[in-house]
Amino acid sequence: MSLDHSRTPGRRNRTRLIAASFGAAISLCALQSAQAFNGPSAIKIDGGPLGPLQLSGGADGYMYALSGTGNSTSGGLLGTDKSTGAEFMNGQIEVQKTSGLVQFTIQVGSNNSLTLGTKPTATSVQTFSTGPLYAGYITLAPTKNFSISVGQIGSLEGYESGIDWNNANVLTTDLFYVENSQSRGVSATYTMGPVSASVTFGDGFDTGVFNFLQGLVTYSFNDNNALSVFGATNLGHTGLLANTYGSATTPYNQSTVGSNGVANYINSTMIGGYYSYTHGNLNLVPEVQYVYAKPDQKVGISKFTSNFGAALFADYAFGKSPYSLGGWVEYFSSNGTSTWFLNPGAQGYGLSVTPTWQNKNLFVRGDLGLLHLTKVGYAGSTGYGANGTGRNQATFVVEAGVLF
Repeated sequence: MSLDHSRTPGRRNRTRLIAASFGAAISLCALQSAQAFNGPSAIKIDGGPLGPLQLSGGADGYMYALSGTGNSTSGGLLGTDKSTGAEFMNGQIEVQKTSGLVQFTIQVGSNNSLTLGTKPTATSVQTFSTGPLYAGYITLAPTKNFSISVGQIGSLEGYESGIDWNNANVLTTDLFYVENSQSRGVSATYTMGPVSASVTFGDGFDTGVFNFLQGLVTYSFNDNNALSVFGATNLGHTGLLANTYGSATTPYNQSTVGSNGVANYINSTMIGGYYSYTHGNLNLVPEVQYVYAKPDQKVGISKFTSNFGAALFADYAFGKSPYSLGGWVEYFSSNGTSTWFLNPGAQGYGLSVTPTWQNKNLFVRGDLGLLHLTKVGYAGSTGYGANGTGRNQATFVVEAGVLF
């Protein structure tokens, strides 16, 4: 999602085990994800007393064109009068030790994402409490079935990844927008046969308040079918003065729950699930997700508020050619007076289609996204365009990058 957290901190980026990114083996706390690219194998390094290490990374950027923009007087729902432009997306370097009792992951760089219906924003290294350290954790793996990790780690919520080349589309959904991202904590994973279960306790949304619990269970029926169910909840109360995700314009230490109006995200409960089906070169993933926050006058949540999202993701590779096609459709609905996505009470549909060309380390892809609001929001809510009445928004992106 956008790194502009004046609306929400719900940007997630989990380190995942994916067959199509870098080709590197990830630690046991990582999980299956979208299969967007067939990247080159990670660079193997002799770490001396540390043992064998793996180095991987990537960088990308994009040009964009938007409809539904405003003018110099009124930015409308997009909050900008800039209809074309270019942005750097992600730049990441990762070093991992994935064998032995003691393992570790260090991932450094600048991170960004773009959710359909929102404006592009600049990438940033001041989003997290750890600065440019996007992920950094130590893993103890006493057996092949059990591991425990401590440090700056990724969320267990949802299917989409915050590193865009892990996704089949450049644009992300409403479901992704409201999810947690990197945070500090402890995560444990246990695998028994076809079942893998993970639980994380930490400071959800990187608040520094350790009261957030997440869980994920995945059952693999076979190599082509897997069901994942996830959940998360705030076990206590996170006040308005706690820090949360920063952005390119607001450093982490200046970004608070109260100033960003995101108390409903941080004091919420979420449940969801997705099913991955693969047949030949086709991968289909339906996902549903529901998040809600109970009334809490101390943090400005006056009434019960919630957000529901449902999406179907698809990714098709054209044989051994360098071409593939990704896409998704979504439905979203917000309820209550809090802002989850776009406006309080906003409802609508979205569509994204992404043709991709990849040749070894290099990739180029386009993404056409169309969003229609069946309900702009409650009375007084602003729509797209300078007059604030538009219900439709289109985003066109051309992205290029390199993986190693």
